[in-house]
Formats: sequence, C-alpha cells, structure tokens
Amino acid sequence: MFEKLRGALDTAITKATTKELNEKNLADAVWQLQLVLIQNDVAVEVAERICDLTKQKILGKRTGRFENVVRLFKSAIYESILDVLAPEHPLDVIQYVEKKRESGEPTVIMFVGVNGTGKTTTLAKMAYLLKKNGFSVVAAAADTYRAGSIEQLEQHASRLGIRVIKQSYGADAAAVAYDTVAHARAKRTDVVLIDTAGRMQSNKNLLAEMAKIARVAEPDLKIFVGDALAGNDALSQAKEFHDAISIDGAILTKVDADPSGGAALSIAFVTGSPIVYVGVGQEYDDLQPFDPEWFARRLVGD
Repeated sequence: MFEKLRGALDTAITKATTKELNEKNLADAVWQLQLVLIQNDVAVEVAERICDLTKQKILGKRTGRFENVVRLFKSAIYESILDVLAPEHPLDVIQYVEKKRESGEPTVIMFVGVNGTGKTTTLAKMAYLLKKNGFSVVAAAADTYRAGSIEQLEQHASRLGIRVIKQSYGADAAAVAYDTVAHARAKRTDVVLIDTAGRMQSNKNLLAEMAKIARVAEPDLKIFVGDALAGNDALSQAKEFHDAISIDGAILTKVDADPSGGAALSIAFVTGSPIVYVGVGQEYDDLQPFDPEWFARRLVGD
C-alpha cells in the first residue's frame, strides 16, 4: 500500500543525505522531494507546503553520522506530512452520532462524489459500521438518475437489515431526502444516510441540484467519497464539491489497490476537511478509520 510513493521518497532521501545538509544542499534536496511528490499525485501547493515545512524543521539542526542525517530528513518529512494532514476540525463520526442521539434528533449524513467511486457501497459500509455500534439507520435513495441505483441500494439494505425510503426514477431527489429525514424523526431512527447521484464536478446543473438536496435535507455531515486511484482528479473533484456544498470530511475508496497516496494528502490540505475513513476491500467491514500517523509511517517508514 502506497509503495510507489514510499519508494520514490526513499530515493529522494538517499540522494539528499549523501551531502552535508547546508542551506544550498538542503534547497536542492527539498526541490527533489517536491518533484517526487508532484510526480506521485500530490498537488503542487501541497508539495510546496510539505517541502517548506521540511526545510524549516531541518535548518539549524546539527547531525553527525550518515544514518543520523537520514533519520533527521525522514523525521522532518514525517512531521511535515502530519502537519498537512492535521484537520482544523477533526471528525469522529461515531462520537458525533452518539452526541446527536442524546438530543433526540437523527444525524443526517449526505454522500457525494462522481460516478464510479463506490459511493453507494461506501454508504452501505457506513450503515454496517453504525449498526455495529448500536445505532438504527435508514437510507434515502436520492440517486434517482442512474439506472439500477435504487435496486443496488435496496440489495445492500436487505443484507444489512435497514429500511430504504425511495420514489420512482426521475423523482425529485431533494424530496426523497426530505421524506427520509421526516421518517427518521417520526420513527426515532438514529441516522439517515443519503445516497446521491454521481455527478461530474464540471456539471454545474448537477452540482446545483446537489446543493438543493443539502438545503432541503440540512445534513449534519456532507461526506465526499473519492477514488484514491484518481490522483489529482480526486483533488479537483473534492475542491469543486467543497466549493458547492462545503464538505465536512472525505472517505477514500480503493486504498487496497496500492494508490500513490497523493490524493489523501491533497484532499485534506486543499479542503481543510479530514479524511475520515478509507475503503480497503469489498466487504462491509472493509472501512477503516483514517489514521494520519499510520499514513505518514507508510510513506516514510520507521
């Protein structure tokens, strides 16, 4: 997992630490590091930020033996990656739902993203996780465009033992979301999960409809589901969705397929929203909380 970026970072670190780390040599080393990051799907502004932080952490420090130089450089990169990944507002979905339940109101979570990222499957994984933690769940079939989307959600719901609120294809997606929230309030259901139509970030009409769903359903959390293999495409998608509805967090799918890792760094930095979970397989329990320290260790090594 993330072997490509980790290997490239190892190469950059080796090149950087063969010379004394004075300011000139450090500038050359940091430039090599920036190139490696950009070549592995890290957005330019994110790569620049990591490199600036790395340089700041190294300058003024003294070290002797070669292995100490390597350790110093790795440690500086590791800490810089953590700084970039650290969200301004951390999000623990389970804790959030627990606190909202105490108020007697359902937590409404809206899932957004482009076609093909695994949004509906991710919603099902979240339903499984919530039920596992003792919460009741209802799903809104607010993707009324893609053929088979309602049936796909119903299949997941049947396996998980949760109810789906739906209308016919072509119906007003915002109305479906609204009805589901009303149902949850009437039945005192803990969580509403809203499945929305996949849409390209360049389609302003579909983005406007997504914003309408958000206005009508008033979700507590808006979660962007992105494909970790999409690289910089995932970043541009996240930026557009964030501008449209202000996402609260992101879930990266297909992390088990060994992506470069750049998407996670870029999305977290550019949107200021945390990566909440990562999808690591097709089973319902293959949704893991995202741990920035785990991520940084995978990239930099011990």
